[in-house]
Amino acid sequence: MHQWFLPLLAFTTAAAIFTITPGLDSVMVLRTAASDGRRAGVGAIFGIAVGLSLWGLAAAFGLTALLAASSTAFFIVKCVGAVYLVWIGANQLLRPRMALTTEAGPEQARQVEHRNAFWPGFRRGMLTDLLNPKAGIFVITFFPQFIPPATDVVAFTLVQVVIQVVLTFIWLGLLVALTVPLAQFFNRPVVVRRLDRLTGLVFIAFGAKIFLTDSPSS
Repeated sequence: MHQWFLPLLAFTTAAAIFTITPGLDSVMVLRTAASDGRRAGVGAIFGIAVGLSLWGLAAAFGLTALLAASSTAFFIVKCVGAVYLVWIGANQLLRPRMALTTEAGPEQARQVEHRNAFWPGFRRGMLTDLLNPKAGIFVITFFPQFIPPATDVVAFTLVQVVIQVVLTFIWLGLLVALTVPLAQFFNRPVVVRRLDRLTGLVFIAFGAKIFLTDSPSS
C-alpha cells in the first residue's frame, strides 16, 4: 500500500466535512446561482476553485507563510477582503431588487447577458476566496497535519489541493443544481427583497468576522 494512501484518505474525509460546513463560499454560490442563474453559479464555483488553487500553490511553495509571519501583510489582506464583502452586503441590504432577473429589453440582449453571466460569477467567486486571508491560513495550518514524514511536501500538498478543489466542485455544484430549479420561487418580489437583505447581512457579518480575525503572528 502506498504510504500516501492512508494520509490522503484521512485528509479527504476531514476536508469533506469542512467543505460541506456552511460558510462564505456556500453563501456566495447560492446567492449567485439564485440571482443570475446556472451559468453564473458555475462561474462562481470555478472562481472559488481558482482561488483555492492559488492559495494551495502559495502554501506548497511557502508564500502563504508570509500571512502567518507578518502582521502587516495579514492586516492589509483582511482589510481589503472585509471591505469587499461589506460593500457587496451593503448594496444588497440598502438596495434590494424587485426581481432576480430582468424581463425588460430585447430577447437578444437577455440571451447575451445570460451567456456572459459566467464571468461576473467567476470574478466574484475568485475575489471572495483570494481576499479572505482565513482561506490561506486554513491551507497552511490544516493541510500540513496530514503530510507523512519523509515525503515530498510540495508534491503531497499539490495532491491535497486537487482533492480540495474536486470536493469543492462536487459540493458547490450540488448546491447550484438544487438552487436553480427554485428560480421561479426566488423570483417573487417579496422573496427577492428578503433574500437580498438577508444575504446582505450575511456578507456584512462575514466581512466583520474577517476584519476581527487576529493574525497568527500576533
